[in-house]
Amino acid sequence: MTYVTKLIHPALYLSLKIKIMKKNMGAADRVIRIILAAVFAYLYFSNTVTGTLGIVLLVVGAVFLLTSLVSSCPLYSVLGLSSCKSKTS
Repeated sequence: MTYVTKLIHPALYLSLKIKIMKKNMGAADRVIRIILAAVFAYLYFSNTVTGTLGIVLLVVGAVFLLTSLVSSCPLYSVLGLSSCKSKTS
């Protein structure tokens, strides 16, 4: 049992885990995030942006890349947002 599961009720933890890992990013959102991640990496590694701002941009770019690869954004889940096309029955 991890530290997080000890702090909250197991049923709540499971529902949060399911909600957070649900696909909530559309194709356009994913492409934009990948492009931004590439631009941020270029700016950092070409020494155009250095110091703290450069590191912050690199971290944000890494988060953008990771969330676009898994098609899930934890912030979207918390805010109840989704850029996926919804399937209607």
